[in-house]
Formats: sequence, C-alpha cells, structure tokens
Amino acid sequence: MTAPAPGDDAGLEGPAGGTPQPRSGEGASRAINSRSHGDTWDIATSVGATAVMVASARAAETASEQPLIRDEFAQMLIDGPELAALVAKMSTTYTADPELEAVRAHMVNYQAARTHFFDAYFRAAAAAGIRQHVILAAGLDSRAYRLDWPAGTSVYEVDQPKVLEYKAATLAAHGVQPVVDRHEVPADLRFDWPKTLRGKGFDPAQRTAWLAEGLLMFLPGEAEDRLFTDIDALSAPGSRVCIEDFTFDDAAREAYEKRRAKTDELRRRLGDENVFDPGDLWYTEDERCDPAAWFDTHSWRVEALAGRDYLTQVGRPLPEEPNVAATFRAVFVSAEKP
Repeated sequence: MTAPAPGDDAGLEGPAGGTPQPRSGEGASRAINSRSHGDTWDIATSVGATAVMVASARAAETASEQPLIRDEFAQMLIDGPELAALVAKMSTTYTADPELEAVRAHMVNYQAARTHFFDAYFRAAAAAGIRQHVILAAGLDSRAYRLDWPAGTSVYEVDQPKVLEYKAATLAAHGVQPVVDRHEVPADLRFDWPKTLRGKGFDPAQRTAWLAEGLLMFLPGEAEDRLFTDIDALSAPGSRVCIEDFTFDDAAREAYEKRRAKTDELRRRLGDENVFDPGDLWYTEDERCDPAAWFDTHSWRVEALAGRDYLTQVGRPLPEEPNVAATFRAVFVSAEKP
C-alpha cells in the first residue's frame, strides 16, 4: 500500500516466512492504532509514508551490486524536497538500534523478492491475454512506468488522491511518462472504491489481474472481507488475484510487542519527531479471514507460497535475528477465477 509493513505497498513490509495458517482475533495484539475512521493522508504522512519506506528499499536494491529487481524510478520518487524530513526520520530510526538495522537490511531483501514475485505475476497475466490490471493501494509502485506491457493494456492504480498526484507529478517533472494506459483511481480502500474504479473506465466484463501488495494490515478486518467480496464481484471468469498476506502466530505477537516496546523507548530517547514505525498504522486487533481459504471457498483456484520459501528460491538470506524473523509470517496467495 501506500502501505506497509515488516505495506505499498502498504510497514516494514517485511520479515517474510512461515506457512499459511488459520487466523482469528483471539490473543491478537492489542496495540493502539493511530488511525481514525475517516483519516486521509498525503505521501509524507500516515499510510502515505509507508510508500516512501517501500520505495526506499526498492531504490537500495536497485543500487546494489547484483540487484534482483530494477526500479530506476524509486530513488527519483523519494528524492523530492517534500520528503527530505521523512527520509531522514526513517534513517534515524533504523540506525538507532542494531535490531532495527537488521529489520532494515531484511526489508530490502524482502522487498526485492516480493517485487520480483509480483512483477512475474503481472507478466504471466499479460502473457495469458489479460489486458486490465488493478493495483490496490498503489503508493509509489512504478509498474505502469517500468514493465513491458502489451499494447492495449490498462493499469488502474487505486490510492489516496494526493499520493497518486505526487507520483505522477514527480515522474513527469523528470520527463517520465507511463508506458501503458494508466488510470488514477483516487479512493480509500476502506470505503466504496468500486464505484470510483468503474467511473474511471474499469470494465467488470473483462478479465482482470488484481494485486493487493503491502495492504491488508492497513485495513480493518471487516474492510478486508469487503475488499475480497468486491474483487470477486468485479471479476469476470478467468480473472486473477495476487495477495500478500501476513499471519500472526504466538511468536509473531511476542516479537511484535517487543518491537513496539523498542519503538516507545526510542521515542522517549530521541523524541517522537525522530522515530518512524509503520506498526502505528496496522489494524492488528481485528479478527481476519485467511485469504487463501476465502478465495478457495468462493470457488477460485488457489495457490499459496510462503515468503521465506520464495526468498530462498531467489537466493536471499533469511533474517538471523529471531525477533525480526518472527514479527511477520508472509504468504503470497495467488488465485484464478474459473
């Protein structure tokens, strides 16, 4: 998402690992969420700021000696003067503690692997003849600018209006234009976004490839369920969806609470204005469904791959720090509608 997570998209989007598990609200973390029901944001505040964190990881990967992915626009998008204070705040946070430095290092690896996986998803959908693609909580995603899309393809990017405006204006100022028919869909995914999507030209009679990357933890549980229902209702037979899911188990909850305590300590030591924690924005207390099970129950053909397994496949190390490894269990869920 404009979104997280050790998104987006949407928070330290990151540590990956584990296998799909049933989820429930019982025993879930009760950390206070700083979101409000109708909050909005720009690229430098609230959930918008998580898009900057994700783009910074993609930029770091692109600049590495042997990058798994290349996003030549990521650095361009985070270099604007309006983001200087936020980027400095993130840097201060991740260098203030060895464990947070490990979080940052793993986040770069995880973002590289995650981006690689979802790039391949879109390429496969395009190769199968799908010409309508929707990126939910698009944030600073640059796929409409950097992937090799077939002629006649439309990409719909759904996010807060100021986030979409910032991305398009920043890239245009550098002479960069989309390589595909890109549609901005200014909408909040917690509310009635399908109406806005259709108003931008989306055709539910066409096959669609959907992406929910770095998003789910930034939605209340009931909004997540509505999101899946809306995707199903808007999908013609042959449509596809790919979802990044995070599952809390007992070890993850314990690690999450430890990291939140560390954030509180850093804020006391460094001041609130110098500490960035996307965990402030997660809806961790809500009961949630398992996306793989949800789409399977609704007759989609489903596959699920643990994030840690994909990291291993692409030759990226798993985190050694137990609290980093345990904070989240990421699963990539892919499904096709018969």
